[in-house]
Amino acid sequence: MALLHLPTVRRVLLGLTGILPALVLGAAQPLPVTVVPLTRSHGMVVAGHRQAAAAGLAVLQSGGNAIDAAVATSLALGVAEPYASGLGGKLMLLYYEARTGRVQVIDAMDAAGSLEVSTYLHRPAEDRTYGYGAVCVPGLAAGLWLAHQQWGGRPWADDVRPAIDLARTGFDVLPKSRDYFEEQSRKLHRGDTEIARLYLPGGKIPAVGSVLPNPDLAGTLTLLAQHGRDGFYRGPVAERLVAAIHRGGGVITAQDLAGYEARLTEPVAIDFMGYRIASAPPPANGAAMFLPALKALEGEPFSGGPLRTAANLDELGRVWRLVEPEGYRVIGDSPGSRFAFEKLVAPDAIQALRAKAAVPLKPEAAAAASAPAGEWAVASTTHFIVVDGQGNIVCATQSLSVHFGAGVVPPGTGVVLNNSMSNFEYVDAAHPNYLAPGRRPRSTISPTIVLRGGRPVLALGIPGAARIPTSMLQVLLDRLVLHRPLAEAIGDSRFHFMVPWRPGDVDTFEAEQSFPATQADGLRRLGWKVLLSEPAGQGMKFTGISAVEINADGTLTGYADPRRTNAAAGY
Repeated sequence: MALLHLPTVRRVLLGLTGILPALVLGAAQPLPVTVVPLTRSHGMVVAGHRQAAAAGLAVLQSGGNAIDAAVATSLALGVAEPYASGLGGKLMLLYYEARTGRVQVIDAMDAAGSLEVSTYLHRPAEDRTYGYGAVCVPGLAAGLWLAHQQWGGRPWADDVRPAIDLARTGFDVLPKSRDYFEEQSRKLHRGDTEIARLYLPGGKIPAVGSVLPNPDLAGTLTLLAQHGRDGFYRGPVAERLVAAIHRGGGVITAQDLAGYEARLTEPVAIDFMGYRIASAPPPANGAAMFLPALKALEGEPFSGGPLRTAANLDELGRVWRLVEPEGYRVIGDSPGSRFAFEKLVAPDAIQALRAKAAVPLKPEAAAAASAPAGEWAVASTTHFIVVDGQGNIVCATQSLSVHFGAGVVPPGTGVVLNNSMSNFEYVDAAHPNYLAPGRRPRSTISPTIVLRGGRPVLALGIPGAARIPTSMLQVLLDRLVLHRPLAEAIGDSRFHFMVPWRPGDVDTFEAEQSFPATQADGLRRLGWKVLLSEPAGQGMKFTGISAVEINADGTLTGYADPRRTNAAAGY
């Protein structure tokens, strides 16, 4: 398999399209999305909302370390992006400790409560996605507390304070913020009076430029500041959570909340072309897709040039259609999942993957098909990165699972709760992601740190459900293999491979509408259905990457993808 081999690419594309090489591999075209890098010397925060980035930066400037700033950034994101993450959801955090050169992980993924599986299976399927029956035990507060206990430098209460202030005074509704409110208008209007009271001022979607306070959330955060993790998992907040969950038919008890513990663990990682790439371990499974794909591409005759040609993308897609099902099949919150990942990236497995991926698609199958590949819900997730002056790095993704989670807020708490019960397997009882009491449902979130010679060079991550791992793959290939500036790798047309899951589905290439028509035609000729699903930069399906590069001279460059409300702040 000769992936991204330019002489071959030229021959194939000329045969397919009949256009000149200068137009195929042509020179530079304006990028569909402009990403403006920010370079500073002492510290950097890139986050999903400018007020959250400012909160983290203020902590760094006041002498806090990366973990201190991460606590402030994470909790402020929960205020300023209530559709995306918060105390009612989950967290997966990678931490690079400059002193030891070690990457460790805080796994604070949501967990199922003390439910009777057979009883829950007989409930309406809708209970897994909306309402209190869809709620898992939230992990974010415990994860931040554990990270601070391990590595924080300032008093915990001082790190929580910026989020309290933001909740009390209110966050700015930005244009893309309003888009996400509008997208979930039905959920916000559906019947939960608390979520409507907080996020539908006057019964309407909030206007751009308006300010939304959440005094109840400020009160919850104050108890968290005063009592640490117990301010959320025990005491008045826990009592309000459990009372509302019980009234709403949920499956979480006071004992479930009090007993939840975040895990301190290790990342999964591969060596790739002189780099060490570390990412989120099970129950996250995004890395179990894009890391094997990268290994399958390692050693191929890369020689520069664009990634987004029909021949190159066909070869990438043929790898992806094999790695994605395996990542879903073998990864979950089970003891064997880490070993299953190691098997996926073992030399014999990679050799077999390359051989299988060499088989071309059948163009006639795509031409005859009437249905595109299956669609996935757009996830409610956000990503942030903090780098401090000592070189410590936090790279973290947090989520409510789907925008505005379960669509419920327990009275008096101001906390939007997750709908992570939707992420379990419900058919195959032997599956590592099958519903079980206390089990943490799988997620594609993929916070990633890249090292070279033991030193970090890049931290990145993205929201976007099934499109997270394909986004990670394309940006890493562009940057690490083709040596493209990171702003260009992030700003170019985003794409995704939709693997068939149902009868009648076919292999589908999805991209932003800025994807070149000539290359789309070439992919169709190679057997792909092509779906150009949204304007470039809209950010509803193809969302915003956050990244920080650690430069050779010690400076830090932050990248805030404007597909979301991302912002970079440094000093």
